[in-house]
Amino acid sequence: MSGSPPLRSRRAAALAALLVACAAAASAVDDAPTRPRDVRRRVSKGVASPAGPTVAECPVFPANNVWNARVDNLPVDAHSAAYIASIGPGTGLHPDFGSGTWDGGPIGIPYAIVPGSQPLVPVSFDYDDESDPGPYPIPPNPPIEGGPQSDGDRHVLLVDTGTCALYELYAAVRQSDGSWSAGSGAVFDLRANALRPATWTSADAAGLPILPGLVRYDEVAAGTIRHALRFTVVHTRDEFVWPARHQASSSTNAAYPPMGQRFRLKAGFDVSGFPKNVQVILVALKFYGMFVADNGSNWYISGVPDERWSNDELHLMNRVHGSDFEAVDESALMLSSDSAQARP
Repeated sequence: MSGSPPLRSRRAAALAALLVACAAAASAVDDAPTRPRDVRRRVSKGVASPAGPTVAECPVFPANNVWNARVDNLPVDAHSAAYIASIGPGTGLHPDFGSGTWDGGPIGIPYAIVPGSQPLVPVSFDYDDESDPGPYPIPPNPPIEGGPQSDGDRHVLLVDTGTCALYELYAAVRQSDGSWSAGSGAVFDLRANALRPATWTSADAAGLPILPGLVRYDEVAAGTIRHALRFTVVHTRDEFVWPARHQASSSTNAAYPPMGQRFRLKAGFDVSGFPKNVQVILVALKFYGMFVADNGSNWYISGVPDERWSNDELHLMNRVHGSDFEAVDESALMLSSDSAQARP
């Protein structure tokens, strides 16, 4: 895939130091220690809904979760014009995913499906005061964003089919004893609408889950994406809005969007000239929009690497510009600031 690499997040410096410290201990060991099985069953029971998106027969949150709420009929945010101007009205939408490799690693953010019997391994965190403690069900060689040698964000995403729990790690590095270290980590019950504690980060700067916001090939091939997507911008301000839980900036510039701000593709944008798979993505951006989830390159939209993607087709999204989007005021959807359940 062509194009410039995404900007590293605000925590890149911490990651670099972490990698240096762990380089000597990076050899692979398959006999990872485990902890008692009852430790992992700490996620609360939720109500699964067949109407929303799914992965590995698990719901990706209930159908009434804000990630799965349409926003095509909601009002435009009062600050929309300023946000678009700061992100770049003339900048094209960039698919930060595809087939093949870039800089030696797969293009996009991968995830793995693990069984309920997956052995648990200890995890230590740099941001342990805002991370869900281990152990986590990490297989010996999970897919890592950017590949095993990456010096980028190194996200590891895992869906446990036994509990329908989503485990996400940032800056994940395996240790010689089979344990892992990471910058931060979060666990989400995919059957429930729980949010992280206010002001807590996750494996993403906004304190949101990553997997629900990824473009997945299987959904596109089926013809419909029924959830919001995830994207990055260079500059955010020192605020977050529901359903985000964390900010990642010291700027008070009101022209910069807060973490969690939702955007949508304007209703009048003509998608008919794009390939079918790209049309599916663009229609989802009209109906469900996308959340500001992290600091990175402007208008970089996230997805899962897959050899079935056509990079040439995906790059036609560059013809969609920032001026074709608008910020959404989704405050009317909020029932509680501490829940991701959306008002019908």
